[in-house]
Amino acid sequence: MARYREAVCRLCRREGSKLFLKGDRCFTQKCALERKAHIPGEQAHRMTRRPSQYALQLREKQKIKRIYGLLEKQFKRCFQEAVREKGITSENLLRLLECRLDNVVYRLGFAPSRRAARQLIRHRHFMVNDKVVDIPSYEVSPGDVVKVRDKSICRDG
Repeated sequence: MARYREAVCRLCRREGSKLFLKGDRCFTQKCALERKAHIPGEQAHRMTRRPSQYALQLREKQKIKRIYGLLEKQFKRCFQEAVREKGITSENLLRLLECRLDNVVYRLGFAPSRRAARQLIRHRHFMVNDKVVDIPSYEVSPGDVVKVRDKSICRDG
C-alpha cells in the first residue's frame, strides 16, 4: 500500500496546528511548528487573503487524513462506508477511523505515533482475538482483545 514518505513536520506547518505525527518530538521545543510558525514554501509570507468556505472545509479534510495517515483513496472508501451507515455521517466516519487497528494500538500506548503503530503491526507484533494481524486498516470491534505477541516481548533482563 502506498504511504506518505516525505517530511511529516511540513504537514503540521501546512495545517497550522500540531498533528502529533512524530510522537514525543511534538511535545518538545524541537517541534517544527514551534521553530517555524509559518506555512512551508517560498511564498508563504504572501498568503494574506481570508480563505473561502471551500478552502476551510478542504483544510479540515486534509487535516483528518494526515492525522490518521490515510491517502485519498483509503479516506474516500471510509467516507463512502460512513455514508452508507445509519446515523450522522461525520460521527460514523470518526468511529470508522478510530476503530482501525493502527489507531487502536496508538491509543493503547503501544506506539508513540500512528506511523510507528503501523510499522509494528506490519512487523506482526500484535494479535487480535489470539490471531496475528498484520493489516493496519483491520477494523477492531468492541470487545476484541488486542495484545502483543509473546515472541515480540523483549526479555533481556
